[in-house]
Amino acid sequence: MQNPSRFSWLKQLYVQVLIAIVIGGLFGYFFPAMGTQLQPIAEAFIKLIKMMLAPIIFCTVVVGIAKMGSIRKVGKTGAKALLYFEVVSTLALVIGLVVVNILKPGAGMNIDASHIDASAISSYVHKAESGGGIVDFIMGIIPVTLGDAFVKGNMLQVILISVLFGIAMLQTGECGKPVIDFIDRGLQGLFKMINLIMRLAPLGAGAGIAFTIGKYGIATLLSFGYLMLAVYVTSLIFVVVVLGSIASWAGFPLIPLLRYIKDEIFVTLGTCSTEAVLPRIMMKLEEAGVEKATVGMVLPTGYTFNADGTSIYLTMAALFVAQATNTDLSWMQQIVLLGVLLLTSKGSAGVAGAGFVALAATLSSIGTVPVAGLVLLLGVDRFMNEARAVVNLIGNTVATLAIAKWDNTFDVTKARAIILQQKSPGSAAAKTPVSKSPH
Repeated sequence: MQNPSRFSWLKQLYVQVLIAIVIGGLFGYFFPAMGTQLQPIAEAFIKLIKMMLAPIIFCTVVVGIAKMGSIRKVGKTGAKALLYFEVVSTLALVIGLVVVNILKPGAGMNIDASHIDASAISSYVHKAESGGGIVDFIMGIIPVTLGDAFVKGNMLQVILISVLFGIAMLQTGECGKPVIDFIDRGLQGLFKMINLIMRLAPLGAGAGIAFTIGKYGIATLLSFGYLMLAVYVTSLIFVVVVLGSIASWAGFPLIPLLRYIKDEIFVTLGTCSTEAVLPRIMMKLEEAGVEKATVGMVLPTGYTFNADGTSIYLTMAALFVAQATNTDLSWMQQIVLLGVLLLTSKGSAGVAGAGFVALAATLSSIGTVPVAGLVLLLGVDRFMNEARAVVNLIGNTVATLAIAKWDNTFDVTKARAIILQQKSPGSAAAKTPVSKSPH
């Protein structure tokens, strides 16, 4: 009789997701018509996760701020997070700009933009044009009513309400403690619900891959292979060099950190959505010793303001279209493009397809690169979305750890015991009393 422990590795979520991705890819390749019909399964899984985001973010931020003890400390953490997001996102844009100028993946295609049928991207262009400017973006953070933010699932609006309510509860002192305790207990129930939903992750990831391969096919993937290779290589360089350096500064080498969040990486790879793993990443960072308030403020906000993978994609895709359509851009025009991308990339949430809308908004606003050229990217956008979603996930995980170190809001000993030694939060090492970092 075989030892059941020999197959215990099959119980690991990342193994189940990886197997599902392989099976889904083969199913989509051999049965493309049936593969495309599996899209509702992938969308259903993401919808199950998204329905949990607003209450989890609200509870996490409120409890975290209320337990922080100081409004000034809340403001300092928020300011540090925004500064970090702006610097690292800009660095991602610049790296993408440099690499695409070196590799020139669109050179030699000689596409005549005037002969391109742009009807396929009309919906993206319409969304981009209706998005408004920076004033509309800021006004959009304020919900019409308290309930409207939760009904629509607008992450920034939920964060605004959460911060205001958390500060209000902080000011109430002892009077507000029963309310905070109630919200905290409710949060534990929400996390249990997420654990139940995540059991469906292999099904959602496999269906998502089957749909992608079934609809777009391997042929499309091969025809734009050079562009995809450029995006994936650039993403790898950014993760290893930039995020790896930041992670090391925070006290956690990159490889152990990636191993710690491997389940979430594979789910993101299969679903092309970082929102699908937001609650799980929040739980893991809290378990690793990062204070609840830092996790609640930095991670959800980073999903909008710190899309590193999307930033890389936007610069490379925009210049690919310019190269493919023989649109010459001077360095000054490319710098202007980068400046516009600094704004448009901030509206890219963790939802599949948001980056394409941001790209349409960018090309529409600068007017030098033909928007119709986006048609060239339709077939491979989903494949590149996998790379940018994974980089976004890793980037925001590293950002939360870095800001926690900068703000001195986590247990270094506990974090190292869990992340570096890969110990369970319930192990003896994790329960050992620890001290705050003196740095």
